[in-house]
Amino acid sequence: MPSKIPAQPKSLDESLAGMDLNSKNPAGPQSKAAKVPYKAGITFEHQSALKKLPIPELHDTCRKYLDAVRPLQTPREHKETEAAVKEFLKTDGPELQERLKKYAATKPSYIEQFWYDSYLHYDNPVVLNLNPFFLLEDDPTPARNNQVTRAASLVVSASAFARALRREELPPDSFRGTSLCMYQYPRLFCTARIPTADGCVMQSDHTSKHIVVICRSQYYWFDVLDDNSDVIMTEKDVAHNLQAIVEDAQNIPILEAAKSAIGVLTTENRRVWAGLREVLTQDGADSNNSQCLRIVDTALFILCLDSFSPTTGAEMSMNMLCGTNSVEKGIQIGTCTNRWYDKLQIIVCENGSAGINFEHTGVDGHTVLRMASDVYTDTILRFARTINGNAPSLWASTSPDPSKRDPASFGNVNTVPHRLEWTVTPEISLALRFAETRLADLIQQNEFQVLEFSGYGKNFITSMGFSPDAFVQMAFQAAYYGLYGRVESTYEPAMTKGFLHGRTEAIRTVSDASVDYVRKFCSDIPAEAKIEALKKACERHTSITKECAKGLGQDRHLYALFCIWQRSSDEENSNGTKSDGESPSLDGYSSGGETDDIVGSPSARSSYSDDISITGSSACKHPQSQTPAIFQDAAWDRLNNTILSTSNCGNPSLRLFGFGPTSADGFGLGYIIKDDSISICASSKHRQTKRYIDTLQNYLLEIRHHLRQTLRQQHAAPTSSRARDADVELKGHMVPINNSERPSKLLSGRAVSSMVSAASESSTGESSDSEGGMVGGYGYFDAGKSLGHLLSTGKNATHGDDIVLEKASGRRAIGKAIRLAEY
Repeated sequence: MPSKIPAQPKSLDESLAGMDLNSKNPAGPQSKAAKVPYKAGITFEHQSALKKLPIPELHDTCRKYLDAVRPLQTPREHKETEAAVKEFLKTDGPELQERLKKYAATKPSYIEQFWYDSYLHYDNPVVLNLNPFFLLEDDPTPARNNQVTRAASLVVSASAFARALRREELPPDSFRGTSLCMYQYPRLFCTARIPTADGCVMQSDHTSKHIVVICRSQYYWFDVLDDNSDVIMTEKDVAHNLQAIVEDAQNIPILEAAKSAIGVLTTENRRVWAGLREVLTQDGADSNNSQCLRIVDTALFILCLDSFSPTTGAEMSMNMLCGTNSVEKGIQIGTCTNRWYDKLQIIVCENGSAGINFEHTGVDGHTVLRMASDVYTDTILRFARTINGNAPSLWASTSPDPSKRDPASFGNVNTVPHRLEWTVTPEISLALRFAETRLADLIQQNEFQVLEFSGYGKNFITSMGFSPDAFVQMAFQAAYYGLYGRVESTYEPAMTKGFLHGRTEAIRTVSDASVDYVRKFCSDIPAEAKIEALKKACERHTSITKECAKGLGQDRHLYALFCIWQRSSDEENSNGTKSDGESPSLDGYSSGGETDDIVGSPSARSSYSDDISITGSSACKHPQSQTPAIFQDAAWDRLNNTILSTSNCGNPSLRLFGFGPTSADGFGLGYIIKDDSISICASSKHRQTKRYIDTLQNYLLEIRHHLRQTLRQQHAAPTSSRARDADVELKGHMVPINNSERPSKLLSGRAVSSMVSAASESSTGESSDSEGGMVGGYGYFDAGKSLGHLLSTGKNATHGDDIVLEKASGRRAIGKAIRLAEY
């Protein structure tokens, strides 16, 4: 079948420039063949009505900043921060605010370009540092729970989603009646992060029709769409291709496969990977390697078929996030080399376990979640239609049945899988070896634990009058405090897609109310007092979240001011003149700073660019003496050194969601709050992750016990009786003894209290939730003493030992065609 060489991928701004996001006509080329009428233009129909992200008032931002850092500081440290903020408001702040407003006047979003550059100039490996993962629930159709059939089903559904997006039939997102920005969606498919010597760029080719399949580190491709964006293969056809690919990959010797595992280079330092791409393509744009790279870069998405069957949640999470590390006879045979981290990847294991790993620069979790949810739903509905042909479809229109189409209507497509055969020079061979060993080191430096808590979920939490998200956030705080006796900087993203080109704002979970709560929870006080403190902490968290969702948080605003200052400083250093905030030479001011916390503000550098495309450029260093006081103050670094990086993202289509820790001494906590359960994936660089998860589980059980106890006390009936009242009146008095009134029994021995304590109640099977103390063997309640009491007295309740408390601190058929066996 004839084929053509794919065109050079366009940069993202060029691709998007060719798409009218407000048009009423379908995007992309149209073919006369198999044309289906549909309602066009609904995907982006609300874009023009979206408001721009507001720039908060400077004084409000500074006040919220002080509120955010105060719980993390000593009184003396906070006074220093207050002085720095006061100086900022008097000197640099107002001028930077005006420059930001002037810059933002011509931009869709004041923060967008700065935010892209903070990602694109991140030099460390993206694996475990930037890319998150989703673990899908098992397919409810038993026949699909093996690798080939599950993968084929996901490919067909993902292709249908891409078709709906290209034809602008995808209904726009909304939240509680508010339309959300759809600008991120074109960046889901056919998009790759390309490393260069000056930082990464995002490139897209929205005419792409093929997918790339990686199996045992070998690369294959075939088309799944035609020029009309219709799906051209049935699920059975795709399964036939995938089975052929699996069999072909199995015939390749392990050593030979390891020597051509080019994808491992995407796990390298970004500048190293940029240099290696130049070596790969040094023979020109028409060389074999250049064409292979072009096939991979422009693919709709990557499908990874793993030779691994994970059984536990931790194994599944690790495999979806970074792959497995398994070395035999000096050769890496784990799944870690079966990846291409610069693109959207759908990963399917031998046992049918499936997930998604995505490049995070252009899309947020909410966008990928919509795609994952629709794909999962479509797999179910397609099966339903095999039972009842009148079952509904998720899509406004569907592709013509490929099995009933005229072969001539497909146009110029390649449906036979081809294996890419890379030209591996000695230099690339050595680079593959070193990249693999460094990746293995990186994997070994991280650990993962999963808590799939089935005790309760959203339904119970809301019935108790709490916000589910705030409730879980306080659980994270209490578990950490219960282990370490201190609070640390915590981050949670709030979605701002209600605004044009909106991304996220940072919710700073630690507040005065949350600190008060965790201290009271770890104190020997009545359950009612603990629950009252929890209510106040959750109310405060909910209030902060609402402000952030309105675009009125402090983090993004301060980061934008920092970037504006950086750009001015660069201009002064290069020209010796002061900028007025808007000049023709806006490009060329970008971040090169390395930071482990990609969700906070990069510590010393950022970028400033007039171009809306996702690109970046070189950076300059800035004299420390010129830095505004607020950014020199220690609180700025403390707030942005996120120890607990958290994110709530999920729905019933997902089993787990997670990411790596964003700081060397921190935890990455991805969680999903379901109706009757809570799923949490925790990662860290071997920082007692299992112990933290166990503490978190104990907390969730214990707080339920306190809630039930408080509820029972509020509705309890009087427990005394007249006989008991009479007994109380006689207590402690001698009973007169005479011949006529002799009691049948003497009141001898020690009276047992009729009041049931919380501790004794929890030991009974009927009234207990079976909770132990949150801190395990150090129980809250060994010998009836609470951890809070121990902390306050400084003495061990049993032995009297002193306790030391820690202080806070066209395309031709590239490659070799493989034989299609019967399947």
